[in-house]
Amino acid sequence: MSAEENRTDGVPAAPAGPRPEPLRFFGTTWVDHSRGYAVRRVGVAVGSLAAAVAACLLLRFAHQGLRIAEIGGFVSLLVVVMFAVCSALAFGHTWSSFSTRPDPDRQASLRGLMSIGFTGSLLAYFLRSLTEAPGEKLHRAEYEQAREEYDRRTTRRSGNPARKRRRDS
Repeated sequence: MSAEENRTDGVPAAPAGPRPEPLRFFGTTWVDHSRGYAVRRVGVAVGSLAAAVAACLLLRFAHQGLRIAEIGGFVSLLVVVMFAVCSALAFGHTWSSFSTRPDPDRQASLRGLMSIGFTGSLLAYFLRSLTEAPGEKLHRAEYEQAREEYDRRTTRRSGNPARKRRRDS
């Protein structure tokens, strides 16, 4: 018996090879869509939409505060345009990060823009969660590639080459 077969705690041993990377709110349920994956997707969609609506209300209150302070139409317009542009850029950056790994240096430099345009990121998260767990497609491709490479490495040399039959030519 091997060490894996001789487990006494009743927990099966972890499978050999690469392990899937967990996603936020989903863990590793995205691999086989088990353990409440659909419910989690609905929860993430509803939660991100509710957070985006709350953020818009917060921005509206902030804008009303600026109007009450009578800072002028030009500054008020600049604030609205700034939040709109930052939200659009944050949406695009978040959406692209679901299909390709973002560059850590670029992501660090965009931290301020992403925090100002947080409504765009929330809306991107909402829209992606309608079709899949955000980032699932990228993680699935990376996991399947890692599994294929692992299988190729482990099956390349199997058996004892000295016992191999020779072909009669």
